[in-house]
Parts: sequence; structure tokens; C-alpha cells
Amino acid sequence: MTIKYKKKLGQNFLVDKNILKKIINFSLIKNHDFILEIGPGSGNLTNEILNKNPKKMKVIEKDENLIPLLLKKFEKKIDILNCDILKIDEKKLFENKCKVFGNLPYNISTKIISKWILNLDNEPWFEEMYLMFQKEVAERIVSKKNKKSYGRLSILAQWRLDCEILFNIKPSCFYPVPKVESTLVKFTPKKNFIKIKNIKNLEKITSLFFNQRRKKIKNVIKSLISENNITDKISVDLNLRPQNLSPDFYYNMVKIIESN
Repeated sequence: MTIKYKKKLGQNFLVDKNILKKIINFSLIKNHDFILEIGPGSGNLTNEILNKNPKKMKVIEKDENLIPLLLKKFEKKIDILNCDILKIDEKKLFENKCKVFGNLPYNISTKIISKWILNLDNEPWFEEMYLMFQKEVAERIVSKKNKKSYGRLSILAQWRLDCEILFNIKPSCFYPVPKVESTLVKFTPKKNFIKIKNIKNLEKITSLFFNQRRKKIKNVIKSLISENNITDKISVDLNLRPQNLSPDFYYNMVKIIESN
């Protein structure tokens, strides 16, 4: 079956067998695991995952033209959902926590991970995730303060998740060949984290600061203090800039405002 690639869906299928096996070796799939794969494409990674005999596997593929190929290749070994990952409730896919794999389309990768972060409950629906991003996006996710790549995505992702870059993947490992390098990132839910009531408040706070990321934070801090009457609870150098403040600063800021 001839595969027609859809540029508008950001399709670049991973075809390098060594990289496929390397991903699986990192993940240590067991026979009792529930697996969710986002964007299986032609099923190359799917096949490697199935070789590890997981208990149950579901894949989400938006491109309806790829469904016949996946059905022919895997028959009843997997459950195939022809839908948009941004429009489903991933928490209802399995009765148990799952491991997630995905070669995420570049054009919506930040939307996908942001959606999952914003929908995290007290008890996450996944055990761990292995996701491929454009290298620049991966660097933003794991970035630390004082780096150019550090920003809102870094702070949101690191609130509830340990984020670790595993390795980079060359463009030649994909077909069609993309113009940029990719990176595999591992996400694991944190057991210990600063409790906040509503992550939407973290979104708002980080937006306030990073909309003026090159400016000193004094104006934002002063507005937050006056609006929330928390003069004695914030101690920070007003000459700093947003990228100089650790993620914990932002989490604690939200916690203070929520408890006021």
C-alpha cells in the first residue's frame, strides 16, 4: 500500500530501525503494561512495541488514509482510534495507568503536551511518556532558569513532571526528511511537588511575567501585591527578569495568591 504523506498534518515517520529499538530499550515495556501511541503513522514504532508483548495497546491516528494500512498490518493486536488527540479525553482510554509513546507532529506538539499538563489530576493517568519533539521545543521543556530557552513551557511542564532529554534524532532517520533535528523526551509524574489549587492560575501568572520577559519584574510584582494584598509574603529582587526566577518561585507565587 502506497502511503501519501500529508504535510498539513506534520507527518514525518520514523523509519530508522536502530532508533526505533533504542526508544523501546529505554522504555522497558513489560507484559502487563497498557500502551498508548500517538500518531503511529505507518506503524514502525507500533511493531517494535508489540514485540515486547504489552497487555493492551491503543493508537490514535488522525489521518483516516492510514487506518487501512494499520488494520492490515496489525489486525486485532491493537485498538485503533481515528480521531484528533486534542479533542479526546485521554483519561478515559484505559482503566489503568499507561505508558505513552508519540512522534508528535511539529505543528501541534506544544498544544498536545500543554493540554496534558493542564488536565493533570492529583493522580496522573499515565505512568510515563516517551515523546518526540522538534529539538528546540524539547530544550524549552527541560530548560532551567537563566537560559534563553527557559520560559512558560518549562515552568508548566516541570510543575508536575520530571522532564528528561534522552537523545537527539537526526532528520535522516525520518521519511519524509524534516528540516530540523528531533529529540526524545521522557516524562515521569513527580511524587513531590508544590501544591496549587488550579493550574490555570499558573498559566495566568507565567503569562503576566513572560509577556514582558526582557523587562525587570518590579512592575508585575507590584501589581500582584496591590491586587492580592500580599505585601509581606513576597521577597524577591525587583531588578531580576522573568527568566532569572526558578520554577519554584512561580509555583509559590500561585500558592500565596490562592491562599490569600
